[in-house]
Amino acid sequence: MNLRNWAWATSLCLAICGADLVHAQQPPREKVLRYAFESAETGLDPAQLSDLYSRVLTSNIFDALYGYDYLARPAKIVPTLAAAMPEISPDFRTYTIRMRKGILFAPDPVFQGKPREVTAPDIVYTFKRIMDPRTKSQLVSGLEEEGILGLDALRAKAEASGKFDYDSEIEGLRALDRYTVQFKLKEPRPRFLYTIADPGVLGTVAREVVETYGDAIMEHPVGTGPFMISEWKRSSKLTFVRNPNYREEYWNAEPPADDARSQEIYRQMKGKRIPLVDKVVVSIIEEPQPRWLSFLNNEQDFNEKLKQNFITQAAPNNKLAPNLAKRGIRMEQVPLPDFTMLFFNMEDPVVGGYTPEKVALRRAFGLAMNGEQEVRLPRRGQAVVAQGLAVPGTLYYDPEFRSELGTHDLARAKALLDMFGYVDKDGDGWRDLPDGSPFALTLDTLGQADYRELDEVLKKNLDALGVRLRFRIGQWPEELKRARAGQLQMWGYGSSASSPDSGGALQLAYSKQAGQQNLSRFKNKRYDELYEKQSLMPDGPERAAVIREATRIVAAYMPIKVRVHRIGTDLWQPWLMGYKRHPFAREFWRYVDIDTSQLPK
Repeated sequence: MNLRNWAWATSLCLAICGADLVHAQQPPREKVLRYAFESAETGLDPAQLSDLYSRVLTSNIFDALYGYDYLARPAKIVPTLAAAMPEISPDFRTYTIRMRKGILFAPDPVFQGKPREVTAPDIVYTFKRIMDPRTKSQLVSGLEEEGILGLDALRAKAEASGKFDYDSEIEGLRALDRYTVQFKLKEPRPRFLYTIADPGVLGTVAREVVETYGDAIMEHPVGTGPFMISEWKRSSKLTFVRNPNYREEYWNAEPPADDARSQEIYRQMKGKRIPLVDKVVVSIIEEPQPRWLSFLNNEQDFNEKLKQNFITQAAPNNKLAPNLAKRGIRMEQVPLPDFTMLFFNMEDPVVGGYTPEKVALRRAFGLAMNGEQEVRLPRRGQAVVAQGLAVPGTLYYDPEFRSELGTHDLARAKALLDMFGYVDKDGDGWRDLPDGSPFALTLDTLGQADYRELDEVLKKNLDALGVRLRFRIGQWPEELKRARAGQLQMWGYGSSASSPDSGGALQLAYSKQAGQQNLSRFKNKRYDELYEKQSLMPDGPERAAVIREATRIVAAYMPIKVRVHRIGTDLWQPWLMGYKRHPFAREFWRYVDIDTSQLPK
């Protein structure tokens, strides 16, 4: 080889080897989970939230004492901040919990660069803060219902004095030592464990963080969960990164032996340190079409609860479309533990009240609504007609149960209105009020395409009844505020179970939850008695009978018209690993992974 050829060969080798060296030194691709919400967040302080979307976010920032096994079905509660399951007294009135040591809050300037461990006093503070009138928490009535000894008196004292005494020790909520917290309850609470197993609701906070940020705490979440917020464009995009202080924790679960998908996930993921992704980007895309197109264009890794508008495109006959299957996209369809509903404001002069003619109007409205038509047309078969307040996946849900809450009978609806004087008195083709004055009902709704389809069916149902129905278009957060304030005549929304307990849905008509869970502001003494009775009972046939009787009272007065239980269709890209919908938990981010080798170039 002459010198020129040797030099050329050497240069070529250096170029190739150098390129290989540069390639070898490149850092691995960042693992980013991307998906979209259909509604904007309201904030990131667990104590002040009530909407589902914000709670998904806080569930992945904060920890509660307990959570759920990711794969176990039926759902199984497991320790999170707790070191073990609680010590429970035989009468279900005392719960003593030992906490894990060494769990740290995410870094924040408030801690001045020092590690901050979560301890029993933080649990005590978290619960007390909900009861502080200045927090304006929507969780107050629920916590009052649990009957933690001394907590309601502490709130009453604060309401009288204008200042909540956080340092006052009470019998029902104490830190026995640095790592032991004890709850003492007025009455037996067999399902208290469900209350303390939701990080999105009872995410543990540090007192100094809350006191430092004050009224801005909704914008400064500091928890012990696997993620922390890094960027936030209100109602547009939220970016979360790994919490560098997150504890050493490894992927583990108890998949059912007869669930092939769960077994597959378990084999893939067992033993990996969590969280597995580096970053989570949540985009707010309210319209279903842009959200769906974003997924198809590989801009989202996950499409949660595909809107019914696109089900025939994505899953004709409930099978993944061949073009999507060819791309490696995967799909899961599961009954959701929820129902959609429409509530009537019981304080409204037209649809509210308890006199026979008012009850008849609401029942006629409910009977005129054609649930099967809703399932078949706008929902494209992705739902089943709801008959009661118990939802799929909870203890007392009975798919064979039938009630007027789920009945369509236009003839009976017309007869009810005729009987109580809601007839067309001026000959214009529309029914009038019993006193002869014209009337129209107003339903607040969203202007999105899927809502428009649902509203169209509802209007046709009411047209057939001879009742005018008008729609007022708004935005979700504003409508929720107005509903709580009793300013809406009717509104439709969904409610999801947060635990396996069917009794939780009864809060929707419990008078002490008026303006909170009970948006209809329904009040009925017998119903309240039944609600309070079942909340103290252990699970069994007797409790099931009480819940069934309470459901019949709702059907009789119709403050709420339940519509459907939805079927959730989730789709994900081939590079998203480990996804499995949990019926109640929302903190799935930590359990999924991104296979960067499959990402589009």
